[in-house]
Amino acid sequence: MQIIGNKMLYIIISIIILGASFLFSMLGLGGALIYVPVLKWAGFPVKEVAIPLALLLNGLTTLIALIAYFKNKLVDVKGGLAMTIAAFLFAPVGALVSDKLPINILLILFSGAVLVAAGRMLFMSKRPEPKEIMSFKKRAIIGAIIGGFAGFMAGLLGVGGGFIMAPLLMWMGYETKKAAATSAFAVTFSSFSGFLGHAAQGHFNWTLTIILTLAVIVGALSGSNFLVNKAKTKRVKQIFAVVLFVIAIKIIAGVI
Repeated sequence: MQIIGNKMLYIIISIIILGASFLFSMLGLGGALIYVPVLKWAGFPVKEVAIPLALLLNGLTTLIALIAYFKNKLVDVKGGLAMTIAAFLFAPVGALVSDKLPINILLILFSGAVLVAAGRMLFMSKRPEPKEIMSFKKRAIIGAIIGGFAGFMAGLLGVGGGFIMAPLLMWMGYETKKAAATSAFAVTFSSFSGFLGHAAQGHFNWTLTIILTLAVIVGALSGSNFLVNKAKTKRVKQIFAVVLFVIAIKIIAGVI
């Protein structure tokens, strides 16, 4: 599909991005799992526009959400620091590798990542909130290993890595809201780091970036405040899982 240069296309994309940033900011995931397919559907090149722009918007979504999270003392900076540093360092590596892979392989990998995230989120929605948290040492070691992998995947696929880190934090014993907030902290750094890796290769679209940035600001501010004050975490996870399954199936069908 060729890029349709009219106002209606940009309005439609903005509305979808706003809604995605609202939902994903509640889970500390940024929204790139939806940003990439939406931009591809609109006709923008995946490698040159969709992935780098999704990373930028992803970072903005979680950065804005962090305002509400820090205000309500939900972010465990010390506990998530090792994971954050590893993700930040490996995201540009993934960005560099993405240029070496054929587009269909990237889309298949992306779909696989979305399916894993959906299945994991559906599974986690059925479990009660944890009562014990893993020791700091174990969290640091496991977090650094998984964070590096998540960062690499973030740069490679333009997904931020939150779909890996949020479930990991829940498994470590974090309550859902704290897991989302701490994941958002790590995802912010990995997303911007991955974006810079792509931007260094000249991948950018200023007009689209400015429009979607405004949509993300509105959506992320609303979503993060909704999580803190009103959201039922079980229902949010279930809705999120269904959305991810639909996206993954749609992408796979398109590749086939």
